[in-house]
Amino acid sequence: MAVAFTREEDYEAQAADLPDRPVSPHPNLVTASGLAAIEAELSAARAAWSAAQAGGGVAADRTAMARATRDLRYWSARRASAQLTEPDAPPGVVAFGRTVEIEREDGRRQAWRIVGEDEADPAAGSVSYVSPLARALLTRAVGDVVQVNGAEVEIVAVH
Repeated sequence: MAVAFTREEDYEAQAADLPDRPVSPHPNLVTASGLAAIEAELSAARAAWSAAQAGGGVAADRTAMARATRDLRYWSARRASAQLTEPDAPPGVVAFGRTVEIEREDGRRQAWRIVGEDEADPAAGSVSYVSPLARALLTRAVGDVVQVNGAEVEIVAVH
């Protein structure tokens, strides 16, 4: 079929058929700041849904309504499954919610806060508790040497 005979609504319908955002199979552990971030995202999703509905809903802009509905479902599910978790290990032991400082073989020091999946941002210094780095470090203590990505790192501090 020639492009001249396709209807604009067909493209809009395809764009509005957004797949759901994938939800992790891992427990949704969150820090207090992570829970606040989820609640902020949920509030923003509710506002986007209301705005899409007020703007004419499905008839006016199917893509905006589909995106808002998808995000609302995702953040509602994440809020419902959130498990506020505080560090429960003794001082000096790497645990969820704590910041661990490591020293690499080349002398570089890096610090990472171990957080929930939705709040992880490696560029900002936080990693998900299910990441390979966090898994290697969890339950270890200051002074331990750990294999991370084929190299040894030493835990020099836990905050």
